[in-house]
Amino acid sequence: MPDHSTERNAIEIETLNKTFGKRKALRRVGLHVAPGEMVALIGPSGSGKSTLLRHLAGLVAGDRGSGVIRIFGREVQKNGAVSPDIRQIRSEVGFIFQQFNLVGRLPLLTNVMAGMLARVGTWRSLLGCFSREEKQRAMQALYRVGLAEYAAQRASTLSGGQQQRAAIARAMEQRARIILADEPIASLDPESARCVMECLTALNQHDGVTVLVSLHQVQFAFQYCPRSIAMKEGRVVYDGPSAELTPTALRNIYGLKSTEFDLDGTTPLNLGVCPAVPALAAGS
Repeated sequence: MPDHSTERNAIEIETLNKTFGKRKALRRVGLHVAPGEMVALIGPSGSGKSTLLRHLAGLVAGDRGSGVIRIFGREVQKNGAVSPDIRQIRSEVGFIFQQFNLVGRLPLLTNVMAGMLARVGTWRSLLGCFSREEKQRAMQALYRVGLAEYAAQRASTLSGGQQQRAAIARAMEQRARIILADEPIASLDPESARCVMECLTALNQHDGVTVLVSLHQVQFAFQYCPRSIAMKEGRVVYDGPSAELTPTALRNIYGLKSTEFDLDGTTPLNLGVCPAVPALAAGS
């Protein structure tokens, strides 16, 4: 675990609560993520993972009187109110959704250049007024995720895994310092899921981007994320090295009594490198 006392954290959450009706979605959640970490957020459906990520991005406010969320020391929200500077803060946060959020009728390159919105402004983005240098940067981002040959193709014609990698390329163009990925591989086949996780790992290891990714597939947390944070019923019930998540701990987290989390199921998979992504380590 990193020494949080000697550095400014990329993410800080203190006593965050969220209630929907009579249901407590988040219960006094507190955690810290250091710059450059790659952390898995795991837990059963309904445990609060997606809700937590949406609070981090300032898309949802906590309960009145709830604690504080900071991104690199800047307040995203406090006491149930989102910061008035949230748009500027959010420019440093890339949010990758399960359903890609690309504009299907537009070319892939245009979708990636949408990541520049915070820098070039709404009108330039809507009119497609991008400089040659900006287009070259977007092409480089597509090359890094193995999709340069599809730059002119409509996003809707690509597979789910390809669209998710395009969403990662868009976050590159955003120049995000933090990526929040909400179940980015939940609807993908194993090979596509592996390629997406390789892309996120490359951004983390070679670009220094902090990554917090929620995952249903525990084996990917073992393979790609040195640290895991587990949630259950809105609470953080584990925060530590992924390698120390035992089958017994996983059964407790997921409430299972079966053999689903036997050692063979939790041992990191020897997945290798995604052959569809030739330039993951290349700088942009």
